[in-house]
Amino acid sequence: MARGLAVFNQSCATGYCHGLKGVSGGAPRLANRGFDAAYITQVVRSGIAGTGMPAFGTTLERADLAAVVAYVGSLNGIAPAALPNLADRGMPRRQLPPEAAKGRALFFDATRAFGRCSTCHQVDGTGIAVADPIAKVPENVAALRAIASPHMVTATAEGSTFPALVLSKGAVQVKLYDLTTPPPVYRIFASSEVKLGSASNWSHNAAMAAYNDADLESILAYLHAVVNPEKP
Repeated sequence: MARGLAVFNQSCATGYCHGLKGVSGGAPRLANRGFDAAYITQVVRSGIAGTGMPAFGTTLERADLAAVVAYVGSLNGIAPAALPNLADRGMPRRQLPPEAAKGRALFFDATRAFGRCSTCHQVDGTGIAVADPIAKVPENVAALRAIASPHMVTATAEGSTFPALVLSKGAVQVKLYDLTTPPPVYRIFASSEVKLGSASNWSHNAAMAAYNDADLESILAYLHAVVNPEKP
């Protein structure tokens, strides 16, 4: 249950998805809905097509998937089944060097609220995949702070202009994340009701304000260990 709560807080309780303890956020309430175990398992594993609910069955380790299903079940009055130790499943949590382990804790640090990296990034199957997967890790903190955000554009809709990350643009609908304030807000507009302009002046460095340089050094150690393990 403790592991299920941790996974839920890192990947689901983000404000624009579900709230803490299963209250409503941008997505519906999960607590006290009368869901049964089979339904919870299916939705967590496969997601819900046409919504912002992703499929976690291919991103979470099996033990973490079982743990978060048990946690959501407990929010609906379902007594959790006894879960084997992670090692018993042959799927222990990834072992990291001390500096990288510190970086992992910082990356998912819930005390930083929406200022944590995992508000927008998913790593090792945990977090929220707002941004594209991290494929290339910056070499140092200066490079991380200076990283460009070429996919950010300026959008205008409903009388306001805001920085946006466009997910899809079709003849009928435009789906995007509004980055006016954290956390990013998932919005859908009719194509005729939104105008997408030039590159935005949105800054990734500003989004990292909750971290100092020492924190970011540790986070880079974590990313190098997980995303580019062949590098030191």
